[in-house]
Amino acid sequence: MPEDLKAFLHSAAMDGLVDWQSYETARQLFGISYPEIERVVLEQGLFPKRYAAQQQLFQLEGQLKLFRARVAVVGCGGLGSCLVEMLARTGIGTLRLIDPDVFAESNLNRQLLCTIDSLGRPKVEVAAERIACLNPAVTVTTVAEALDGKNARRLLAEVDVVVDALDSIPVRRELAHVCRQMNLPLVHGAVTGWYGQVAVQSPGDDLVSRLYSHPGQPEMELSPDNFSAGVAAVASLQAVLAVKVLLDVEPLPANAWFSFDLKEVDLERIDFGSG
Repeated sequence: MPEDLKAFLHSAAMDGLVDWQSYETARQLFGISYPEIERVVLEQGLFPKRYAAQQQLFQLEGQLKLFRARVAVVGCGGLGSCLVEMLARTGIGTLRLIDPDVFAESNLNRQLLCTIDSLGRPKVEVAAERIACLNPAVTVTTVAEALDGKNARRLLAEVDVVVDALDSIPVRRELAHVCRQMNLPLVHGAVTGWYGQVAVQSPGDDLVSRLYSHPGQPEMELSPDNFSAGVAAVASLQAVLAVKVLLDVEPLPANAWFSFDLKEVDLERIDFGSG
């Protein structure tokens, strides 16, 4: 790493914070990418000004962990649209976006990235453009494929955490099975109407499979009815859990999931035995 780049960043920092204009100047002077600049900023003990409001929450060590993290978001529709936005704003360094679909008019009521102008466009492409606008220091890879048993290992290779933003029970079960085989943590979320649920399947566990066979669990995705606030509520909890997993903060007690009823404003923790 050039010593003059380090010197420039330290001279540009105000109270230890490096602003976006300094990123732009560093890019022009040294010909390096925004992600590379962010890496140097954090490794030099400085803090990007864009994250100043979360500095006391995560500290430098935590923000560096988030920058080095690689997260796969499987599904870029309702849940995925919100998740992509929140994870990018938080500073997750690498996002892999997986979804074969394009935006349709029926998505406009709840899918954050869906606009009149994006109708008919691939969801992953629109998501990547959105991230580039709000945080160019995030490295994004897009995969316009439907995840299945044949390609799942390839699509999830070299990631640290997988986030389930799917809308199909069979596919989410397949995803959970592959994550168990690959020893990857999986942040699960589902929503239907007023009801939602979240859980974290630990590496090697089969929590999602047991969750969907649990007698107290509603059959998520059987109804196509959803609205924006319900979707955002589930996605927000998933984003929190993903960050906690990446920062090595206990996300949820083992063998537990949270179910909520937004109509009654009721949140319930449900525990069941290990598999």
